[in-house]
Amino acid sequence: MMKRCPKCGQTYTDKDLNFCFNDGELLSYLAEDAPISSRPAPPVYADDPPPTEFLGSSRVTNETKWEPPQAPPAVWQGNRTAVDQTPFSQFPTQIAQNQTLGIVSLGLGIGAMTLGWCCSSGLLLSPAALITGFIALSQIKKDPRSYGGRGFAIGGIVTAAVFLALYILFIIIYGIALIGGGLAGQ
Repeated sequence: MMKRCPKCGQTYTDKDLNFCFNDGELLSYLAEDAPISSRPAPPVYADDPPPTEFLGSSRVTNETKWEPPQAPPAVWQGNRTAVDQTPFSQFPTQIAQNQTLGIVSLGLGIGAMTLGWCCSSGLLLSPAALITGFIALSQIKKDPRSYGGRGFAIGGIVTAAVFLALYILFIIIYGIALIGGGLAGQ
């Protein structure tokens, strides 16, 4: 079987070839013994490009007398101490305050209250909570724009102080019980 290009009439013997090398047209099968005059006319394919239509003149909009844009209202900036204007940002961004020591103080204070009774580990955790809490409060007082977490620091100091007060009260009551029990046995 041979294939022929309907546009240029070029014939090809390769059965795997589907398109004409000259113009890229889809090849059609032909019988080898059929004369060229008896061959059917080339078919019209549905993928032929649509006709080009030209539109009239370009669209013209009606000119109106628009008011010029007004300047945006002035924005009250207030305290701009925590605002950082970066060159790549359209809007000012706020810098987050460092609250690390306050959070550490609260975590140590809670650890002293909950885990501190086991093996007296609260005697290590509560002073650490007190120290970090007071350092955090000192930093917040010196530079309130950069440091935050005052509530966390106060919470850590209070929980550590409550643990120490309860632990000392427990030792006093235990000592009184030992002394009272020792005297009663004599």
